Amino acid sequence: MSLFRNITWFLKGLKEYTKGGYEAAAKKFNPADLDVSVSNRSFMITGANSGVGRCTALAIAKKGGTVHMVCRSKERGEEALKDLQEKSGNTNIHLHLVDLSRPKAIREFVEKFRSNGTPLNVLINNAGVLVSGDQRTLTEDGLETTFATNTLGVHILTTGLVPVLENSEDPRVIIVTSGGMLVQKLDLSDLQFEKMRKFDGTMAYSQTKRQEVVMTTMYAKEYPKVHFSTCHPGWADTAGVRSSLPDFHAKMKDRLRTEEQGADVMLWLAVAPSASKQPSGLFFQDREPVSTHLPLAWTKSSPAEDQKLMDILQEMSQKF
Repeated sequence: MSLFRNITWFLKGLKEYTKGGYEAAAKKFNPADLDVSVSNRSFMITGANSGVGRCTALAIAKKGGTVHMVCRSKERGEEALKDLQEKSGNTNIHLHLVDLSRPKAIREFVEKFRSNGTPLNVLINNAGVLVSGDQRTLTEDGLETTFATNTLGVHILTTGLVPVLENSEDPRVIIVTSGGMLVQKLDLSDLQFEKMRKFDGTMAYSQTKRQEVVMTTMYAKEYPKVHFSTCHPGWADTAGVRSSLPDFHAKMKDRLRTEEQGADVMLWLAVAPSASKQPSGLFFQDREPVSTHLPLAWTKSSPAEDQKLMDILQEMSQKF
């Protein structure tokens, strides 16, 4: 079954996730969807110092939006901040330094943001970790790095900011996941990959991306005042792909999307009026809702399993 999933997914990716896939999909786009001003709206983007996150931040800044960049590296964050302000001519771009693998740091940031009364219309959870190689790594809190950043960190940041979002007009949360989640079924027995016979960073990443999809559908039910969505940017030529998946990049570099093409669906979900008219909790690819499962792949989890994931995350988040 694992082999079947991987082959089916890769063939799908060659057709849909590449530059050619984007160009084919773009023929159906409505250009007017992005012809909007967001000068009265505020956006928070994690991982906004590079890749598709940076492209999205720049596009929003050019449209007049207030941008809150959430980055881990002070040096790279400050460089990106200066560059975005210069290219957009927008000074309403703010840098927040937060390590999204550290639950306490996220909690402290959320509490400060909320206490300051800063408005927020859109949260884009873009930052993510893909550990290259076969070495399982732990954070200072003893959490597996991939799970801490991609799952628990996203949960703490999102749920912590929901009260702010609920008080704003047309609130949205976008979680940038990956088509790689299609090869994974939710596995509650090994959330931190302690039982993996040999740690596989790519599979750990894909499992956390499956978790994000489940989380989003559950958020949509729990917080009906906020519009939630997940999206897959496709296979884009970013620094993260080059460093984490060097072999894949070397083989596919001529077929990879540009960062701007990868960022398109994120930008559309963040600003287009038509995006929030879609039902909450869906998974998007190139501005269209698509299935979260491959045909005949047996990757669906039960409602009880989905709820158990949320219970575990809530219990873990309360420890910090």
